[in-house]
Amino acid sequence: MSDTVGRPRPIVIAHRGACGYRPEHTLASYQLAIDLGADYLEIDLLLTRDGVLVARHDAELSTSTDVAERPEFAHRRRRGLVDGRELTGWFIDDFSLAELKTLYARERIPELRPANQAYDGRLRVPTFDEIITLAVEGGRRRGRPVGLYPELKHPTYFAERGLSSEDALMEVLRGFRLERAGIPVFVQSYEPAVLRRLAARTSVPLVQLVDITGRPYDWERAEDGRRFVDMLTPTGLREVSAYAAVLGAHKSLVVPRDPEGRLGHPGRLVSDAHDLGMAVHTWTFRNENSFLPADRRRGWEAAGHGDALGEFAVYYGAGVDGVFTDHPDTAVAARDQAFGSRSRRSLLSDAMSPASPIETSSTGMATSRPDKPSTS
Repeated sequence: MSDTVGRPRPIVIAHRGACGYRPEHTLASYQLAIDLGADYLEIDLLLTRDGVLVARHDAELSTSTDVAERPEFAHRRRRGLVDGRELTGWFIDDFSLAELKTLYARERIPELRPANQAYDGRLRVPTFDEIITLAVEGGRRRGRPVGLYPELKHPTYFAERGLSSEDALMEVLRGFRLERAGIPVFVQSYEPAVLRRLAARTSVPLVQLVDITGRPYDWERAEDGRRFVDMLTPTGLREVSAYAAVLGAHKSLVVPRDPEGRLGHPGRLVSDAHDLGMAVHTWTFRNENSFLPADRRRGWEAAGHGDALGEFAVYYGAGVDGVFTDHPDTAVAARDQAFGSRSRRSLLSDAMSPASPIETSSTGMATSRPDKPSTS
């Protein structure tokens, strides 16, 4: 605990829910994340043809639903470009909400999470509204708020199809009065332009996502030659801090890996961001060997679980303010080891300050077993 003494406890962000145990972006996944003590629910948001925000990671639906097995939608299969990538399949903006609601979610990586296939054909695709309602009720039951952490996926792609992600988001935020209701919210995107526009429309803290390679699609469309790495220069960080409260950094930008894939030593990114008043939330932590650093793997099976607790300890020691994880129970347990198992009141103001991220209660551990199927 020596590296964490006197520091606020980082927030645990349930990445697509508790998707290590349930198919991602389903109400069952989000409910389990609440039960496992997550502080925030991370939600990738896409738009249906009729402009409704729903929770999916990929604009092409066959990766996470049964659409390819539905003969009534066979004629919808086509080629398309999403952020410059050519794909063939079924695209979400070709479906109305009513049509999407006839599909069932399915496990996206069954080779690593075979147990999650028990839920295939049982869970529907939720809307953002449904997840908010679940979070509000979950917060009431456990006695502290469940925060929301939506990401606007592919805003330029949708804008080119006459759909506005930011308008749809603002309508939902205002409809639920989240800015006044004491529900902590962050809004994230890879694309700086949409975040800059949102900064003029809302006081909700914004998160600039930064990957280790490539560049934001809005920069690509504008023929801006800069890349994500340019956001991390002194000039780039200052520009980001003008509109974003948080840097959502790929975890290798915080603690790089050596050529053998082992964890190295933390760099300066966290301290540089803190110097500019920004928090750092890093992604994505998963328990499977396939995703762990080489020195944290246990055994030879890609689907086997390794020393995820040890990986979390390194990042908590590096000073991050939040972690995105598919296994929120592991993140909570590692945080209790690093910071002690104490609880304090969670306040909305905590979520907006890099110096004081929202506190979590040690009593938020699992109330339903991750390995026990649920019909929710």
